[in-house]
Amino acid sequence: MTIDLAAHFAAGGSFERALEGWRVRGQQLEFAQAVLEAIESSGVLIAEAGTGTGKTFAYLAPALIAGGRVIVSTGTKTLQDQLFHRDLPLVRDTLGVPAKLALLKGRANYVCLHHVEEATAEGTFASREEAKHIHAIARFAGRTDSGDKAECLEVPELSGAWSRATSTRENCLGSKCRHYEDCFVMKARKTANDADLVVVNHHLFFADVVLRDEGVTDLLPSANTIVFDEAHHLPDLARLFFGQAVSTAQVVELARDARGAQLVHAKDSPQIGEAALAADRAARDVRIALGTAAGRFAAAQLDANASLTGALDALDERMEALGTLLAAQAERADELRNAHARTVQLREAITAWRGGREEGAVRWVEAYTQSAVLNRTPLDVGPIFAQQIEGGKRAWIFTSATLSVAGDFRHFQSELGLKEAVTRHWDSPYDFAAQALLYVPEGMPEPNSAGYTEAVIDAAFPVIEASRGRAFLLFTSLRAMDIGQSRLRERLAAAGLDWPVLVQGSAGKNELLERFRETPNSILVGSQSFWEGVDVKGEALSLVVIDKLPFNPPDDPVLAARIEQINRAGGNAFMEYQVPRAVIALKQGAGRLIRDETDHGVLMICDPRLVSKPYGKRIWRALPPFRRSRILEDAVGFFAPAG
Repeated sequence: MTIDLAAHFAAGGSFERALEGWRVRGQQLEFAQAVLEAIESSGVLIAEAGTGTGKTFAYLAPALIAGGRVIVSTGTKTLQDQLFHRDLPLVRDTLGVPAKLALLKGRANYVCLHHVEEATAEGTFASREEAKHIHAIARFAGRTDSGDKAECLEVPELSGAWSRATSTRENCLGSKCRHYEDCFVMKARKTANDADLVVVNHHLFFADVVLRDEGVTDLLPSANTIVFDEAHHLPDLARLFFGQAVSTAQVVELARDARGAQLVHAKDSPQIGEAALAADRAARDVRIALGTAAGRFAAAQLDANASLTGALDALDERMEALGTLLAAQAERADELRNAHARTVQLREAITAWRGGREEGAVRWVEAYTQSAVLNRTPLDVGPIFAQQIEGGKRAWIFTSATLSVAGDFRHFQSELGLKEAVTRHWDSPYDFAAQALLYVPEGMPEPNSAGYTEAVIDAAFPVIEASRGRAFLLFTSLRAMDIGQSRLRERLAAAGLDWPVLVQGSAGKNELLERFRETPNSILVGSQSFWEGVDVKGEALSLVVIDKLPFNPPDDPVLAARIEQINRAGGNAFMEYQVPRAVIALKQGAGRLIRDETDHGVLMICDPRLVSKPYGKRIWRALPPFRRSRILEDAVGFFAPAG
């Protein structure tokens, strides 16, 4: 059967007839045809399409028309929900394809009937708020069909109650659970298994493929087409999932579950609860032994830390004692048996991490405020990922607005072992030269100098005044963000301007975006969370200020080890690895500005290296073709009324 995609995408086609405001875009039709070719040849396609190309419809339409089982994986749950609830039904109905659709998330997104019941029966909560939330979740569980926590609007997403009301791979009882037939996770998986197109996210995809859990791995054998949207996330996620990690938070969660199981199923064995509390304290002592600073540390940096060694030794002893007690009572309840198995697994994982150096991998620790994660990360995941897509006759589509450096895909291909893939690039249909200005201020100090962030705000302030707020200020670190928002408030107060300053972390991301859109003259100050996946169209966002080129910190243990590996092999890690990563991240930040044909604005990049360093030209050439200037009057004048 010959498929004529022009009948849908071209002028007078089904999309234009059915959808108000539809714009015919040649790039979109070419993209769709490239996807169709990959599907028909069971090939691998890497497709970069600039903002406004309409890539979602461009891959959904040929995938649905070609038939067979399709898996679409997204980088964020936001896009996952948008695809399933909005885009997919539109495309399916417009094409008239009778495809069954399903949304599948990780188990932590679904209410667990067993754990809600256990938490309620146990009756011990960290606060009144948590108790209130648990009861709200229990009521929600009684009326929902999906069990998706995103639909439980009474309970905030970050509430601690969710960890009590959802399951993990470790503490799920599986078919032994008395709620198994009504389990929301199992229902979602059954629906997915019966569907023609399933929307998942990258975390779920990798977790299932690597851990061989049930879910995506059930779907893969029969999938004809797999699409990764927001594919620029994949290299870092592959490193995360193809490595190993064990967290003190897992021990704390195990201790909590063991205490709960003892209180409900072994009330005559209080020693289990005492041993669980001892393991909990020992896990927290591991974090304390790392010092007060959060961050990432190479294992080699910590070898001389006697406090850490002692804390890990003590943790092993406490977990051995807990495991012995649980083993003695394991036959009394599945919950006790599960807790014993987890104790053994966690001890083995920690012992393996402590085992020493491994060629081609780096051992490191990430310290959070109240927990620590022991990581082992492979440095080159390309061969591992390539093995995952070998075998089986299916198409693999990788797409994003940011996969190349000025059309050069070698970095992305090397990262994922996709050297033989077909690569295609389509420019955005927007007229960037007319719609936007790239402004790089003169006279900026070096980015690593004292007072640099204050200088960023001072340089940006005249442009912020000219744009009347309506700005994103994007910083490469949380520390710079805090300094920047403080300086910005000082400058606004001195100028007598009472414009709202919205800061990342002061409220949820979606709430901040809603307030930004609805409140005149707003200025949003953010870090990594707002560099991508944020869509504000129209005059509400007219200025994007970026403080520095987004190079990863060189003291990051995984990056440092990767740099050493590349250089040792005779390569140039800075140009081959660090610059391409910075380009892809910068393109994401810059992409926040122009989201529609009618948008206008200024992109201000304050980092002088964009102009002063030889590699700077390579970076700015990879950005959209904005009009460029270093003159403040040009940036300020951009917002002057016409005429």
